[in-house]
Amino acid sequence: MKAFVLKEPGVVGWAEVPDPVLTPYGAILKPIAVAPCSSDVHTVFGGGSRKAPNLVLGHECVAKVLEVGELVRDFKPGEIVAVPAITPDWRDRGIQECNFKHASAPFSGHQLGRTQPGVFSERFLIPDADTTLAKIPEGVSLEQALMCVDVVTTGFTGAENANIKFGDTVVVMGIGPIGLMAVAGAKLSGASRILAVGSRPKCVDMAYRFGATEVLSYKNGDIVAQVMERTNGLGADSVIICGGNDEVFAQAIDMVRYGIGTVSNVNYFGGTGNLPFPKFSGGRGMAGKTIHTELACGGRVRIERMLSMVKYGRIEPELLVTHKLSGLDNIEKALYLMKEKPADLIKVMVTLEE
Repeated sequence: MKAFVLKEPGVVGWAEVPDPVLTPYGAILKPIAVAPCSSDVHTVFGGGSRKAPNLVLGHECVAKVLEVGELVRDFKPGEIVAVPAITPDWRDRGIQECNFKHASAPFSGHQLGRTQPGVFSERFLIPDADTTLAKIPEGVSLEQALMCVDVVTTGFTGAENANIKFGDTVVVMGIGPIGLMAVAGAKLSGASRILAVGSRPKCVDMAYRFGATEVLSYKNGDIVAQVMERTNGLGADSVIICGGNDEVFAQAIDMVRYGIGTVSNVNYFGGTGNLPFPKFSGGRGMAGKTIHTELACGGRVRIERMLSMVKYGRIEPELLVTHKLSGLDNIEKALYLMKEKPADLIKVMVTLEE
């Protein structure tokens, strides 16, 4: 079958790959809507760990169920489902330790397009359908469901891990799609003041739409100084890192409050080496600042909860979809759009024939 693959670092293309083989608990699916992610861009162009030859890319998908294994209870052929980007192996013994994302190995929860074939193909396998695939509620659109499988859950993970309390001041660093959902998550978590950091006009407009009270730009000077000025020198209660280079990690520590502040990171820092830790604002190791780094939450129940937030009007993730393409062959164009980031882009969706 035809699939869009990573041929070698920095080189993508189309290839004929083996058809997926059905497993007793699994399902074979046909993608009907997909979205390249910035992490796909990192996988292709950003180096990192060695990937299998002709690795099928992609992990954001809404799909039609084609076949189910003999032990699948909750799904049947013909259903349209949301496919979580994070797909833990729920039968790994590490799951019993509540280690959902790193049970058998680092990042074992992030399988699609990484350690197993992704969704940018004519068909793909989900090994454990009942614990992974998410039912889409009536009234939830294709765009909304597609944004929930990764972007919404990742942004909300950043907000959840930020220990936000009612009335808090929260900084969201980076207002791409993940950051915009972190803004929405911070608002829903009770933040009274949300300072978003970014400068692309389309994203600035959306940041206000999703709940930012002010948008700060690096173009207007040192971002730490801007935050400290607005918080009377105390710093923010929480900082959520959703984008930027290595420097933002140190900036987040600089601008969060001593004693009770939390830095929550869901950003992917590419390359090798170490992230900077500022000794002074870090209290020389004794500042009482909490740092939480994490992969997004995934699995069936999590994504069905995100879809419920859409159904009942709490979030509007479809606003993130600024570009739409159709046809399997346009996945490559969509990937390069995510790499090049034209000014009017937030997310691109590719629809495929059912």
